[in-house]
Amino acid sequence: MAASGSSARGVIAAAGAAACFGVTVPLVQRFGADVGPWWTAALLYAGAAVVAGGFRRAEGESLWPHAQRVVAIALLGAAAAPALLAMGLRRIDGASASLLLGFEASFTVLFARLLYREHVGRRLVLALALMFAGGAVLVARDLGSSRSTLGAVFVVLAVVCWAGDSALMRPLADLPVARVVRAKSLVGVAAALAVALVAREPLPPARPALLLAACGALGYGASLRLYLVAQRNVGAARTAATFSVAPFFGAVVALALGQHGSWLVLGVSGALLGAGVALQATEPSALKAP
Repeated sequence: MAASGSSARGVIAAAGAAACFGVTVPLVQRFGADVGPWWTAALLYAGAAVVAGGFRRAEGESLWPHAQRVVAIALLGAAAAPALLAMGLRRIDGASASLLLGFEASFTVLFARLLYREHVGRRLVLALALMFAGGAVLVARDLGSSRSTLGAVFVVLAVVCWAGDSALMRPLADLPVARVVRAKSLVGVAAALAVALVAREPLPPARPALLLAACGALGYGASLRLYLVAQRNVGAARTAATFSVAPFFGAVVALALGQHGSWLVLGVSGALLGAGVALQATEPSALKAP
């Protein structure tokens, strides 16, 4: 009974983490409409840093021996990825952008295979094919619009950066996760601010700045906390499989907010992406907690 309760808590926590991350995508599109992409990245991860432990000095093992890796994941996941997402959200509807985020699991699997020689079974190969097909439907819809196609490309590039971030973070798994995320967030904020200043992006107004920071606190800070609870209860693999539903939360919120999107195209794409997610979640190796 205790094990069953622990498993239920883990699944609920993972779903909560997915919801927190997913719903922020259309919100970032709305609140960041008049904010530069690099300022958007800095504000999102400033909010995440606060929830991950704030700006106070952290106790525990020093990250200096891993400084190069921390800087790499910060540049990829906390600076480039959110900035690219913001660039994409200026050109593509929020529902489509949310669904395209489903590519992250696929790219993470590919990076794990390339970097760590992890096994990729036939089920995962089919899942990757279905998810690429789902993304292709979204891109094909907008082939007549160079602006929308470029938006989709920016979102996919953001996903590639986040997947690389996740793959590179694997050797840091034995370190305190909150400490790693805090360091990643702070380095990412500094890098994004530096680019924003060099690019001469205008200072964002107070209200959207606070709202974007709140999105970061929810979508990257609170989401991480719930993700860690899930990992403790059901393991990393099942947590990741459940977290794959995040894009669908974003798509539903985007449509509920009245953002542009074709129900038919989104339905076809969502079905293909959903089938890919289901195959990943039911992969035998993914159902075994480490």
